[in-house]
Amino acid sequence: MLVRPKAGILDPQGQAVEGSLRQLGFAVGEARVGRVVDLELGSTDATSARAEVERMCEQLLANPLIESFEIELEDV
Repeated sequence: MLVRPKAGILDPQGQAVEGSLRQLGFAVGEARVGRVVDLELGSTDATSARAEVERMCEQLLANPLIESFEIELEDV
């Protein structure tokens, strides 16, 4: 899953990365810094696995007030 700050939320790390890239001569519009969380689940059903990960994000892994998250499931 990918967790990142919502649009409009202050992102000091993203601002630092953006500024540094510009100083190095790279033309970037905006940089946002998030995090990737890899999980291994015992479920073989994609629907129940997605629902379980959503609950994990809502209860612990993401702050729904300031962060958004995307879930990507891999076939095993």
